[in-house]
Amino acid sequence: MSLFLQVVPVSKAIGEIRSLGNRCGQEQVTLGDALHRILAEDVLADVDIPGFTRSVVDGYAVRAADTTGSSDSVPSMLPLRDRVAMGSSAEKILQPAECIYVPTGGVLPAGADAVVMIENTEQIGDEILVKKPVADGENVIFFNEDFSKGEPVVRSGKRLSPQDIGVLAAAGCSDVPVVRMPKIGVLSTGNELVPVTVRPLPGQVRDVNSSVIAATVLDWGCLPVFYGIVPDTREALTSMISRATAECDVILISGGSSKDDRDMVSAVIAELGSVLVHGIAIAPGKPTIIGRCGGKPVIGLPGHPASAFIVLIAIVRHLIVTMTGETGTSLRTLQAVLGQNVASSKGREDYVRVAVKDGIATPLFGKSGLLNTLVRSTGVVRVSAEREGLETGTTVEVILW
Repeated sequence: MSLFLQVVPVSKAIGEIRSLGNRCGQEQVTLGDALHRILAEDVLADVDIPGFTRSVVDGYAVRAADTTGSSDSVPSMLPLRDRVAMGSSAEKILQPAECIYVPTGGVLPAGADAVVMIENTEQIGDEILVKKPVADGENVIFFNEDFSKGEPVVRSGKRLSPQDIGVLAAAGCSDVPVVRMPKIGVLSTGNELVPVTVRPLPGQVRDVNSSVIAATVLDWGCLPVFYGIVPDTREALTSMISRATAECDVILISGGSSKDDRDMVSAVIAELGSVLVHGIAIAPGKPTIIGRCGGKPVIGLPGHPASAFIVLIAIVRHLIVTMTGETGTSLRTLQAVLGQNVASSKGREDYVRVAVKDGIATPLFGKSGLLNTLVRSTGVVRVSAEREGLETGTTVEVILW
């Protein structure tokens, strides 16, 4: 029954996991609760933005032609005819060879086509000396220059940033249509595991993966649901996977994916549904399981935290993106120069932990079960399956933790 030796390329694994991703529905949240949520549909401007032509500086509304040739030594002298108050319009129409004071955000008076910054002027009585010329449209935002009524201001699939929240507010969107946050069931297997609150005895280790997995999916905009540590018995594992698939959209199981006599995760997934993949040409993370139970994706992750985290980034992330429809990427990257040769086996996608300093990415080679490289590293460098390693001096993309 085991499929472990039928190792598939990363591209094949990504294709399989994407095929399992059912799009989440949507819900309405208030604007104040929409930060970092994924927009479910385009939001259109309900009005023209701005609804009037306005100044972007404190200064004097002018006709640009009246400032031609202005300088400190030969300023243009324009009589001050009016002052615009915030929230109202000028009472007078600007005539040639005169000016009207307008504050930042104030309505540009009729007849004006530019604004001279107050720093470039001097007032003498009711006369304004303009010491720098302006061009037509300078320091002005025109009517609906930002967005026209009915135009999309933020597109669906966007993870909403603080800037997006501001634009939605300008568009009058108080109730925001967002993608429902996927519920991700998180459970760990292994008789050697103990909760983080327990001091481990010889032969025991604390359950690190549940925390790593939950924090990662939470960062991706999902809701982790903890199911604790499951004993290494078929009955316990069957019961917990059945419960999790009934309550969640995706189940992530850490541990129990390796090929040995104690492994039951693959067998239980096959019994409750089907195993699509058991073995991926990726390092670390080769023994990953991709399956389906009750119509829900069930992923068996390696027991080592570093390996599990790499699989989350390289494989599981594609499932979440398929389900949420996010159009951007949740990965943060930077460019660096490799400071040391990295060996790799052709046909296997390798993820190498690196520490970046002063633009140099130094590989941190260590045993896959060690945790220290997770906190000492800046991120990982991907070596594609087509490459036999990377040479010193190569410009690489570092996927940041």
